[in-house]
Amino acid sequence: MAQPSVGDIYQKHFNGRRRERLFLSSIAFFVAFATVRAITHAIRRKVGPFHDVSRKGLHLHHLIWGIFSLLGVGYLWLAEVGTGMEGTSTRTSRATSILYGAGAALTLDEFALWLRLEDVYWTKEGRDSIDAVVLFAALLSIGWWGGPFLHEVTRETARVLKRNVGGKD
Repeated sequence: MAQPSVGDIYQKHFNGRRRERLFLSSIAFFVAFATVRAITHAIRRKVGPFHDVSRKGLHLHHLIWGIFSLLGVGYLWLAEVGTGMEGTSTRTSRATSILYGAGAALTLDEFALWLRLEDVYWTKEGRDSIDAVVLFAALLSIGWWGGPFLHEVTRETARVLKRNVGGKD
């Protein structure tokens, strides 16, 4: 019996696009958040080639790139590009899922900035960004781990309600 490849195992577990899109988005969220946190710490400590991005003396925070990513993905999904629907490009579906996860991480990492409208990244109030990331990651996890269960419970609840409301006991 041949040893299954990583690709075979991947196909076995992600044969549905929706589940794969949740997975890719979650991975991209985690990787982007960890990367941007590492880079911002390096910038603060003046380590490596990293530096703040500025234009005409204005600091361009990374939430800007996150917002642009989310707006772009949202527009594509409104145009039904990369939605994962049958008959659409698998590659585009994967790419938009990854861009969504990364954009969400970049945006939520600076949640305290959009909440307070001032740069509090390294202050006690900056903790709000971490809280937002943890909450969003928890919601992604619930969708990921509990998705099949929640769908079945919803279907069963709808069936029971339909039977009881319709009077078909």
